Order: sequence, then structure tokens, then C-alpha cells
Amino acid sequence: MHSVRWQPPLLVRGTLALHLLALATVIAMPGQWRWALGAVAANHLLLAAIGLWPRSHWLGSNWTRLPAAATARNEISLTIDDGPDPAVTPQVLDLLDRYAAQATFFCIGEKAARYPDLCREIVRRGHAVENHSQHHRHHFSLMGPRGFAREVQAAQDTLTGITGQRPRFFRAPAGLRNPFLDPVLTRLGLQLATWSARGFDTRVGDAERVKQKLLRGLQAGAILLIHDGNVARTVDGRPVILDVLPAVMESAAAARLRFVTLRQALS
Repeated sequence: MHSVRWQPPLLVRGTLALHLLALATVIAMPGQWRWALGAVAANHLLLAAIGLWPRSHWLGSNWTRLPAAATARNEISLTIDDGPDPAVTPQVLDLLDRYAAQATFFCIGEKAARYPDLCREIVRRGHAVENHSQHHRHHFSLMGPRGFAREVQAAQDTLTGITGQRPRFFRAPAGLRNPFLDPVLTRLGLQLATWSARGFDTRVGDAERVKQKLLRGLQAGAILLIHDGNVARTVDGRPVILDVLPAVMESAAAARLRFVTLRQALS
């Protein structure tokens, strides 16, 4: 995946045109400033709402499913966010080994720096480590171009330095973003990836509910989201992911679906 020149998506082009039109209207007809301001404000509200929709394609390229060729091969991807976690990730890796499944770990740069050997172990076992920002800021979606560039570039450098493999995919914290992110990702040669099904396992401590949410989305081309960091736990303190993964793996095998990393789905 090579860096290419950024092409503004239709919504962004429309936003720029609206702002120019509003400015021209105010200059030509100062008395219409309220209408111009209202149109610009409505546009900003629309952009903000779309930024809160992780699976939206309106702010730039976004993988919500695998490409058609991977879907035709009955491939699916398991993506695991917010790690690495020294208590949970090793157990997740052992489960993946047991079912001969490969996964994509969207790692937080500062956590990877804290546990570099664990991050390298993910890659050693045949999985992929991708970019989930350097610090996983709660206000990530409110950042501007410089803030995005700092967070994403720092994670690129951190993860590349640890694993020797440069990330090719990016997932925003909580999936939230704004129009300034897409040009940064394009410049860094990163593809935004969200999901087609998620279990909400950072909030729901009921493994059965999480499992059912994921199983409903289990089909060729699916991108599943679950967490090894910031995990919810069952009533007996067990990370939800550890109770959910075996059922997901077994159901996928029964449906003749094959787990691949997002990188492998590109081929």
C-alpha cells in the first residue's frame, strides 16, 4: 500500500464549496449573513455527526469489510484492539494458536513501548500489528491535522521500531474521527479500517451477549472487533475475550470461514 496524493472525498469538496459560497454571499449581500452562517453551522453539525459514525465512508476510504477477492475466498478478519496487555494478550495468542487462526492486533504505541517483547511475540506467531494511535486519547476525534499527524506518526515509528514491520492499517480510538484525518493517513500510506461486527466487550461483561453480537456478523468478508486491552470482565473476573473467542473460532470453522490478517486480505 503506497502513499498517494490525497483526493478530497465528495463531502469534503462540498464543504469547501459551501464555505466559499457563504463567503461570497456575505461579501455580495451583507444582509444575508445570517443565512450564510446558518448554512455553514449546519454543515459543521453534519460533519461532526458523520465523524461519530465509525463505519461511514463519507470522510474518506474506510474498510468496513474485506475486499471482494478476500470475501470470495471465504476469508474473515479478527481484529483485536487496545493492547498489548501482559495479562490478556498471551492467553489470546495461545487461543489463536489452538485454532490456527491469524489476527490483526491494533496496538497502542505507548503500550507497545511498555511491552515490546509481547508486541514482537504477536508478530512472531504470524499475526499483524497495526496502528491504533500512540496514546489512544479520548479527544482524538477533536484533533486537527497537526495533532493527528503527531499521534499517528509516533505510533508508526514506535511499532515499526519494535516489530520491524511498518503498519499498513490504522484504526481511530473508538473509531471516531473528523475530516482532517484522511489526508494524514493518505500521506503516511495507511488505510483506515473499522469493522462489520463488534461485541462491545469493553462495556459488556456478559460473554454470551458479546458472543451473540459477533456471531450475528460472522460471514465471509467480515471484520470482527474485540479487545485484549481495556477489557470488560465476567462476574468471576475473567476477561470476556477469553470466553468469547473459542465459540467464534468454532463457528467460523463450521462455516468454512478462514481467519486472515487485514494484510493477507490485500492479496
